[in-house]
Amino acid sequence: MSFPDFSASDAQIQWQRFCDLLWYHDDLGLWLDVSRMHLNAPELEALQPAMDRAFTAMQELEAGAIANPDEERQVGHYWLRDPQLAPSDEVRTHISREVDEIEAFGRAVVRGEIKAPSGASFTDVLWIGIGGSGLGPALMIRALQNNNQGLPFYFLDNVDPNGMSNVLGGLSGRFKTTLVVTVSKSGGTPEPHIGMEQARLKLENAGGEWAGQAVAITMLNSRLDQQAQQESWLKRFDMFDWVGGRTSITSAVGLLPGALIGCDIRDFLAGAAQMDEATRVADSRRNPAALMAASWYVAGDGKGRRDMVVLPYRDRLEVFSRYLQQLVMESLGKRLDRDGNVVHQGIAVYGNKGSTDQHAYVQQLRDGVDNFFATFIEELEDSQDIPGIKNERPGDFLDGFLQGTRSALTEGGRQNMTITMRRFDERRLGALVALFERAVGLYGELVNVNAYHQPGVEAGKKAAAAILDLQKCVEEVLQDGVPRTVSEIRQVIDDGSDESIFWIMRHLTGNKRQYNAQGDWSSPAGIRFSKG
Repeated sequence: MSFPDFSASDAQIQWQRFCDLLWYHDDLGLWLDVSRMHLNAPELEALQPAMDRAFTAMQELEAGAIANPDEERQVGHYWLRDPQLAPSDEVRTHISREVDEIEAFGRAVVRGEIKAPSGASFTDVLWIGIGGSGLGPALMIRALQNNNQGLPFYFLDNVDPNGMSNVLGGLSGRFKTTLVVTVSKSGGTPEPHIGMEQARLKLENAGGEWAGQAVAITMLNSRLDQQAQQESWLKRFDMFDWVGGRTSITSAVGLLPGALIGCDIRDFLAGAAQMDEATRVADSRRNPAALMAASWYVAGDGKGRRDMVVLPYRDRLEVFSRYLQQLVMESLGKRLDRDGNVVHQGIAVYGNKGSTDQHAYVQQLRDGVDNFFATFIEELEDSQDIPGIKNERPGDFLDGFLQGTRSALTEGGRQNMTITMRRFDERRLGALVALFERAVGLYGELVNVNAYHQPGVEAGKKAAAAILDLQKCVEEVLQDGVPRTVSEIRQVIDDGSDESIFWIMRHLTGNKRQYNAQGDWSSPAGIRFSKG
């Protein structure tokens, strides 16, 4: 295992490293270059025992081992693009049947064969989902939808009332021909439930018929599934217990949006399957995900000390950095390792798109704090709809900006890697997603954290629920109209803290719910709150 150590100043060494470390997949037309990362032969050799264990762990994962001990769940997103890997005939059949149904349903809606209850063809899709159930579909739409292809999408991916108002207002006049898709794995997550109720109210007030326009993506027999069956919704698709939200894009969560914009979802799955196969190779030098994971590890000293800056040089991949934020940060951001040691692991992810970033934060990347590594993503094939004018071609400038930024960062000793695709389409998006999924899994093993549970997310949900319960108690206390300070309110309900109650009251008084505040807002302890 020999290749020259990284040098920021020696062009010949840089070229030799590029040749030695470059990974290429001929059929996908995809290159990975980690030569500008500070991954040297001694570090790669030192990591080899841990990487061998990581390869074994990934094999066990794909074979059906329990990977999320908190919930006693398998992690089977790899089965979604290759059902033959699934541990039983029942699961294999279920996966294949779902893909068939998604493809047929999407085709029928797009062609106008499945119509709205009014008899008109569907004109729009309102997608309700949070986290991976919103980010995955958003990536599919932004990356793959072409002009005048499929249906336009609107997203309710938050419980911001102003955001909801804007989205629902954009559908005004077309609610009767809007297909509404609600995604909730458990069926009990508050955010999609609230979004669904708001959408239903608007749709029915506009004369629509909810049951004939509603689609559910959820687990079998969940609360949402039971509601969809009882009310005879237009369609329901399964979410599997063994698929986490951040790895759900190759399930119905990503496939249904793909089908509704008329893209080739089987090509998307095929690209993911091809990359899965390439990243099973138990040789770090010939495995792109292993090269990525090892580069991340060395860059951050195995402790996540460098952020990942994602710089895709195509507008279609603008959402990719947001998608990777959840995949990487939810998977790797852990307080405890597998042995119970406090480690505070993780890799922070942010990014925008090239060449926008030439005028945004590249200045700091080049000359500021050296606390990151950059990941460039490029496509070689330019759109033929945009011709050269006076011998100026936009694609040439885009490529020049990428190469210039890469060179500037390298000269400054700033670490970076590049993913290059001959062309970008469904197959390559599937491959990109699968590449990062596997790199995250391998890196998690290298730093000894479980990449497939999310105790911090669950803690946040519980804390939010506690605040909402506290608000109910606060409102009950103030029903008598007696003005009280936050301390007096807390003493009556014997729960919460002065600060949390102040936050609740500041919210309530700001929303015209008949709550009053008497006093100086700069002196929170002295304000007296009442209702009436």
